[in-house]
Amino acid sequence: MRNPFVTNGYVGAEYFCDRVAETEDIRTLLRNENNIALISPRRLGKTELINHIFDCNEFREDYYCFLVDIYASKSLNDLVNLLGKAVLDALKPRGKAAWVKFLSAVSSLRSEISFDINGMPGWSVGLGEIRNPAATLDEIFTYLQNADRPCIVAIDEFQQITKYPESTVEATMRSYVQKTTNAHFIFSGSQRHLMNGMFTSPSRPFYQSVAIINLQAISLDKYTEFAVEKFEQNGKSLDADVVAILYDRFDGVTSYIHRVLNILYARTEAACRCDAGMIDEAVDFLVRMSSDSYESLLYQMPLKQRDLLLAIASEGHASQVKGGKFIKKYSLSSSSSVSSALKGLLDKDFLTEDKGVYSLYDKFFVLWLEKKGLLKK
Repeated sequence: MRNPFVTNGYVGAEYFCDRVAETEDIRTLLRNENNIALISPRRLGKTELINHIFDCNEFREDYYCFLVDIYASKSLNDLVNLLGKAVLDALKPRGKAAWVKFLSAVSSLRSEISFDINGMPGWSVGLGEIRNPAATLDEIFTYLQNADRPCIVAIDEFQQITKYPESTVEATMRSYVQKTTNAHFIFSGSQRHLMNGMFTSPSRPFYQSVAIINLQAISLDKYTEFAVEKFEQNGKSLDADVVAILYDRFDGVTSYIHRVLNILYARTEAACRCDAGMIDEAVDFLVRMSSDSYESLLYQMPLKQRDLLLAIASEGHASQVKGGKFIKKYSLSSSSSVSSALKGLLDKDFLTEDKGVYSLYDKFFVLWLEKKGLLKK
């Protein structure tokens, strides 16, 4: 029987915790032809929420739904490549008539599409191999506009386009989105300082073009109800204070709570009870599994970034990090060096920022730093 605390992607509504209000809000906005910016820190379950939104009869039957993750993209070429592959992969289960229309639209890549022995198409274009990304992007949006049913396109980690060497990608994407009336978009992102800049700055192309949803942590009550129920459905018991302790320790971040509950569930025998005394051993196990990766990350990090990361981790939630008091407390060199190191840590996703307060994304990394004695008390 499946462990109900799934740690790797979306596997269905049965294993999805809450988000009832957010799901209905987003579905309503999409039905009424709105575009959406979905913003939250990493590991709060944005991607799973998008998959959950798509996972209903109405959206499966009445729309084409495409989800593309562009976190690994470095350029417009990569974006076009990942978008085209995501569209083709989503259309293949819909039958030949669906994917043939798409392949006919992307004529610039016709020679790059391969077919298996059953006649099914495959996206054979490697990253960086599209010869004319602007032309292929135009073809993809032409397909979206002329598809035989409305399309919903979710672009995950959308803030990546701000890091491309091409300076006009934001304006280009905004122009296509504005003209494509048969498709509507979810722009999902985890780097809030970049996402907020894109959608709330009057000088940027996407200003006032979307409904902005800032995803918050699932409430403790909902999480507790879900977790206790999943244990009980499988003949086990869970003390409610286990969830409360994990929720407090990990700031309500879904991924970390789920990963610990996954281990606790596996270690709880049938007809037995999971209590708070089992938490530390489960957390220690997960931290140990990542120890080599954390050692390598810290070793490879530039010295000034490492010093700032350790200072912020020591604070837990750090504000005024460029101020003299913080710099003196943690023996940092200067405000300008902190600014430079801060930018690097944000760009590499080591930190998250909310209204001037910084913290480490990876809560297990913080626990590992504590165990190594690297944090200032």
